[in-house]
Amino acid sequence: MTTVAVSVGVLIGVVGVPAAATPAGRVVSVVPMADAPAFTTISAVRRYAVDHPDARPAGTNDPACRPSTSHPRPVVLLHGTDSSAYADFSGLAPTLAAQGFCVYAINYGGAVGATTFGTQDIRVGALAVRSFVDRVRAWTRAARVDIVGYSQGATVARYVVDELGAAPVVDHWVGLAPPSHGSTFYGLGLLTRIPGVPQLVSPKPVNPSMLQQVVGSDFLRELNTPTETVSGVRYLTIRTAVDEVIQPSSSGILHGPNARDVVIQERCPADMTGHFRMPYDAVAQNLVVEDLGGAALPGACRPVPLGEGIGDVILNARR
Repeated sequence: MTTVAVSVGVLIGVVGVPAAATPAGRVVSVVPMADAPAFTTISAVRRYAVDHPDARPAGTNDPACRPSTSHPRPVVLLHGTDSSAYADFSGLAPTLAAQGFCVYAINYGGAVGATTFGTQDIRVGALAVRSFVDRVRAWTRAARVDIVGYSQGATVARYVVDELGAAPVVDHWVGLAPPSHGSTFYGLGLLTRIPGVPQLVSPKPVNPSMLQQVVGSDFLRELNTPTETVSGVRYLTIRTAVDEVIQPSSSGILHGPNARDVVIQERCPADMTGHFRMPYDAVAQNLVVEDLGGAALPGACRPVPLGEGIGDVILNARR
């Protein structure tokens, strides 16, 4: 039996799951509650996040928040792979909170002792997210929530909705650069199936969640069968045509009568935002805010150079 620890500063629950569902050990998920500085650059945010796994994005995780009539559903934010809520949502979270949304975020699926999350078996991290959704509903007294996931976080949200029974309590699913059908990672992802190759592909061990996001993985086949969406939930995929990770970019598209797909460059051709910058892109943030019933901010469409944000990932990769 493997355990999943879920904490809000301290341990609040332990969920048992079958050992076959994840490698032996513990998968740690934390609801961050520590206030953190407001930085002016994405790089500074991500550097701080690595050393402060308890940091929460501004405007999040207030148990006393009560949704308004104009924004009746709390918003749950789910970060990407090898990251955290603070690292990925220090831009979007305060933007939503400033418009009156109740906003919540969890660090899910981490290894014991690690300061980044979303690295372990997606199925197990999703169990903590499912519990967190119910906790948010209890805090806010809301019947339903909206979920916004970035990269792996979008897939975790789909697993929670499709496989863990959350569809009746989720209204909107918004995926930022989601790996809905997996990625080849320019061919490197497929090579990781060859024994010994993962050590050559990455300076870090290739984590379980990364392998689950490779095109053709057992996990994605399970998630996308028999349907990619479920009734009662509205889906919006937000993609970039120049995604450095999700290859091809069309792999992010969900197919279903209740699913929409928008490409950043359709809204703003000069915006060459890629995968790593997506949650901080002004056009992407406006698409999220609009879909959830908020007001788009002016001046979002502006030139963004191709490849911007990749350096931040490389600089923090070994920290």
